[in-house]
Amino acid sequence: MSEQIFNPNPEFAKDAAINSMDAYWELQNKAIEDYEGYWKGFADEKIDWIEPYDTVLDESNAPFYKWFSNGKLNVSNQCIDRHLADKADQDAIVFEGDKGDVQNITYAQLSERTNKMANLLKNKFGVKKGDRVVLYMPMIPEAAYAMLACTRIGAIHSIVFGGFSAEALKDRIEDAEAKVVITADGAFRKGKPYMLKNVVDDALSQGGESIESVLVVKRNNEEITWVEGRDHNYNELITEESAECPFEPMESEDPLFLLYTSGSTGKPKGVQHSTAGYILWAQMTMEWVFDLRQNDVYWCTADIGWITGHTYIVYGPLAAGGTTVMFEGVPTYPDAGRAWKMVQDHNITQFYTAPTAIRLLHKTGEDEPKKYDLSKLRVLGTVGEPIDPPAWKWYYEVVGNSKCAIVDTYWQTETGGHMISPLPGATPIKPACATFALPGIMAEIIEEDGTPTPVGEKGFMCITKPWPSMIRTIWNDPERFKKSYFGDCKKDGEPVYFTGDGAMIAEDGYITITGRTDDVINVSGHRMGTAEVEAAIKKHDSVAAVAVVGKPHEIKGEGIFAYIVLKCVDDACEDLKIEINKVIKKEIGAIALCDAIAFVPDVPKTRSGKIMRRILRSIVKGEAITQDTSTLEDPSIVGAIEKIVKEA
Repeated sequence: MSEQIFNPNPEFAKDAAINSMDAYWELQNKAIEDYEGYWKGFADEKIDWIEPYDTVLDESNAPFYKWFSNGKLNVSNQCIDRHLADKADQDAIVFEGDKGDVQNITYAQLSERTNKMANLLKNKFGVKKGDRVVLYMPMIPEAAYAMLACTRIGAIHSIVFGGFSAEALKDRIEDAEAKVVITADGAFRKGKPYMLKNVVDDALSQGGESIESVLVVKRNNEEITWVEGRDHNYNELITEESAECPFEPMESEDPLFLLYTSGSTGKPKGVQHSTAGYILWAQMTMEWVFDLRQNDVYWCTADIGWITGHTYIVYGPLAAGGTTVMFEGVPTYPDAGRAWKMVQDHNITQFYTAPTAIRLLHKTGEDEPKKYDLSKLRVLGTVGEPIDPPAWKWYYEVVGNSKCAIVDTYWQTETGGHMISPLPGATPIKPACATFALPGIMAEIIEEDGTPTPVGEKGFMCITKPWPSMIRTIWNDPERFKKSYFGDCKKDGEPVYFTGDGAMIAEDGYITITGRTDDVINVSGHRMGTAEVEAAIKKHDSVAAVAVVGKPHEIKGEGIFAYIVLKCVDDACEDLKIEINKVIKKEIGAIALCDAIAFVPDVPKTRSGKIMRRILRSIVKGEAITQDTSTLEDPSIVGAIEKIVKEA
């Protein structure tokens, strides 16, 4: 199965943006021969510059690269204003609520609503260029309006996933020193209301002193607490604002947004993206990877709280002048046919989701897609983690009727957009294989010293040249930025961007991603730092020490397995496991809950105190221990832990 090749559909390829591997190599070779000229051509073509840039790439302060220096633009203009002349009446956003309610929002309406929110932020709350605004929002259109309103006036938005806890929200507010929080009373999920405003209240009761105002969208109309002078009703205030708001000219390198992501230390990292480079690559990858065309309706099932929602629900589709679908609910409610009914009802042409969702939809409704008209689909996408061959086969044969290209996209929060992916009209696809770097992306699998990793062997997945949409820094922590991304691998003696992932390259040049090489667990496509989860668990009074690792999970790809050493052995019980998960939920959110917990006498440590997680990963997978245990402080602990896990 893994070596079977699926060639592009000839009918599809005929009109594709990149329609052959010859066309792919022509672009890639142009980038290799004249890197700056290559990017200059696309920047001039794709971006509506207010003032021209004077330098394509400034490498003078590596790794703090600058692209298109001194150019001026505005992202909301890129996404809205420039389309109004010929697309004012075209749907920009199609929203479907959890209960099936639908809103079709044209570009003209998106312009009006974005401008009103921009004026509200500017006039009522004094938000100005460079101020940080935190969004803690459900998947409703107002979330997109808020993002675009921030870009219009030059504010920096930081979206916090609506499933994160009050503690996690507070930490992100404080790190960004945000001025305003935009939230909703709540939303609907599986037919029932759930609440968000109370989490904001809880977060601000613990800290977040920089917050001056909280703007609340009324969505589910459940009763909430209003804090006098701080909390404001969006639905009432927005009616008073003008639908005209001039956009702020922004420098190419001005920060566009912050997005916090887990790392190998406990404190989340505020990934900072720039304006010009990010929006350029968001649009280019929409056009290339999804082959977005006039009259297409594109649906990405992600949440705006993750980078996928930023780039491939809001910024990429709108910059490309497309129609993007926002969905409030879950794809299996009220039944396993919900996603396919939406594809049918909205005439969706591109469908982009995570392998976790694909496995769940396959398991809960293997034959459901056959009940619906999915004939408009042209491109199927996957994101967040490698997709396994059985899920790929079902996705291709049943959902795509063996005619849709599957683009298995590899990228990260830090990369801003796709790095490695098939091109639907050009790339012969190997199931569960990322295939080739996109044109202009210099992806290489190397050793730490920069030597190429031999064919068929695991090496470090690195990007050896800067690219426009790359992370610029970690907010307020430039040293951590350099250490996190440019401290591991070098080429020609110079540090290069290391993704944190391992990969292999085949004889024919195809790239397969093998997974994380650092202490990060990929839960349903979302990276959770082991240190962050461990720090939460340690807050329980009974816990003396803890180590968490990823465990293979049929649906999520990886689940979290915790090895916990208790202060008192007699405390071990099922109730304690429940209590520990409650602590995790409070500190981080439900996404970080442990699937399994083992109470152990100790964890394997070297004499210097380093926990040997490789051994713990092998134990949880049931693998033979091949690692050298002679360096451990107590080698006998390995056998004791193996016995406990087997008996659990």
